[in-house]
Amino acid sequence: MVFFSFNEIKSKETLIGLVLGQILSLLSTSISFTTSELARKGINAPTSQSFLGYLLLAIVYGSIMLYRRPVVKAKWYHYFLLALVNVEANFLVAKAFQYTSMTSVMLLDCWAIPCVLVLTWVFLKTRYSLMKICGVVVCIVGVVMVVFSDVHAGDRAGGSNPVKGDLLVIAAATLFAVINTSEEFFVKNADRVELMSFLGLFGAIISAIQISIFERDALNAVNWSIEAVLPYLGIAICGFLFYSILTVLLKTNGTAMFTLSLLTSDMWAVLIRIFAYHEKVDWLYYLAFATTAIGLIIYSMKENDQEKQRSGEVVDEERKLLDEEDGDSLRDRLIDAST
Repeated sequence: MVFFSFNEIKSKETLIGLVLGQILSLLSTSISFTTSELARKGINAPTSQSFLGYLLLAIVYGSIMLYRRPVVKAKWYHYFLLALVNVEANFLVAKAFQYTSMTSVMLLDCWAIPCVLVLTWVFLKTRYSLMKICGVVVCIVGVVMVVFSDVHAGDRAGGSNPVKGDLLVIAAATLFAVINTSEEFFVKNADRVELMSFLGLFGAIISAIQISIFERDALNAVNWSIEAVLPYLGIAICGFLFYSILTVLLKTNGTAMFTLSLLTSDMWAVLIRIFAYHEKVDWLYYLAFATTAIGLIIYSMKENDQEKQRSGEVVDEERKLLDEEDGDSLRDRLIDAST
């Protein structure tokens, strides 16, 4: 839902960002679909669902890092804190599926957009125009409409407590905004393999501790047949691919591009709910999605204008420097001629 000019579409970096963003969107939808299925089967162990993904990251990228033996560029406790927040954010999302529908979870992900804007404004001192702020406000209106649609839909919302589930998703989206902004900083200032290695290592350790304390009884009560194991393996593989591609997209296109790309997963969530679950979607969902789409269009259009304005400012600044250099050279030549 981002408008690009023809020249922007021809850009290799833009095309790569669009493709990677949609792959991440499909992976996110697949993870949400599988997590929702586990919740429907009564498997109440949200942390265990992401453990194998972290373990896979630690094994693959940890092996690459040990082979390279590079110097660690960031403090280990920074990665530990990042992994801790990441584990808890995934926990909140998985927990939310026990209370609300998959459609609500996917739509409420757009709450990360204003969170990213606030974080960049506070920590990166980024200035935003009035039009951009209006686009974000419209997106927030769409989020609020999702919550009201769950209240209006009642038992058709696909969960026992839709409002509680929505609040869990909003909290998780806030944490993911912090995580994605931090990951963008690490991939641009540290190393991508280093980030994935420590994220997987600390994520697996934290998840294992949390599982042993809070989810042991729930896992023991599960009948571990092939039908129960396959969803865990699917989530692990999708999670590994998701984080691997995510770091590439963050490095090339940034957090905003990633956050906007994930919003296309809403369409897949609605289609899955209609055709796979055979459930009726409340009419407010469509209105909420349309409202969010309008907000994204406003945000994206102004984002492009702002980037062009910044590029123009850089060009003007370079011209000023060149003029100053030319003036200095001319003055030096006149002085030499007079002498």
